Amino acid sequence: MTEADQPRATETDETATGPDATPPKGARGSGVRTVAFVALATLAGAVAGALALYGMNRLPGNAQAPEVAPQVTSAPTAEPAAKVADSACQGTVDRARVLAPLVKGGLAAFAVATEPRRLPPLAFTDGNGKAVTLADFRGRVVLLNLWATWCVPCRKEMPDLDRLQATLGGPDFEVVAVNLDTRDPEKPRAFLAEIGVKSLAFYADPATKTFQALRGVGRGFGLPTTLIVDRDGCEMGFLAGPAEWGGAEAEALVRAALAPGEVPAPVR
Repeated sequence: MTEADQPRATETDETATGPDATPPKGARGSGVRTVAFVALATLAGAVAGALALYGMNRLPGNAQAPEVAPQVTSAPTAEPAAKVADSACQGTVDRARVLAPLVKGGLAAFAVATEPRRLPPLAFTDGNGKAVTLADFRGRVVLLNLWATWCVPCRKEMPDLDRLQATLGGPDFEVVAVNLDTRDPEKPRAFLAEIGVKSLAFYADPATKTFQALRGVGRGFGLPTTLIVDRDGCEMGFLAGPAEWGGAEAEALVRAALAPGEVPAPVR
């Protein structure tokens, strides 16, 4: 093949390479595409980070959320168990064994505590905007639930959690459902009113710090996240994902947590 027969790069031919290649006039278009690519990559990274809050670990029942919490994208990775273990909670682990036979049916995914673990300080606000911490519930067994209106399985759990609070709530037990909506603060209130929730107190954490703190100790993977905490602030068990909290199985589980070591009272 002669030199005349060699293919030459034209003004629109972007395949020419090598040190002697002449930049085509379409280089400006290439630059625009590069900027667009970088922008797209940045957007994809933001979306990927946001999805870490909602089902990145493929929790059953979780779906893509139309509203996300951007603050969670910087949540810390799980810390070593040694940093959250507390020997003072060993008695809780021993007492929690009574829960194991009750983990079935709609609560089959509930994980009973197998190591002494005290939850980190968790702070949120009540319905009047007053600062509240998990420590304020010391002396009561707490079913702590993190939820958001954009989380479909969370929405489905609210009537059940309201029913559980109505049945067993009192001086010894409370369902503490903490809303993590980051936008319109009236939206979760309106939703709860719309579905007829009457027994649950309203708690909120629009900065999602509770989720970040739990994720830091291996307990915040997606929404909903639910934990049972004993009177001393020690974990009795947790569940990553949705569950049936309004039925007899859930009531029996909570009754056992309230009176560890005893046969749970009959349920309706």
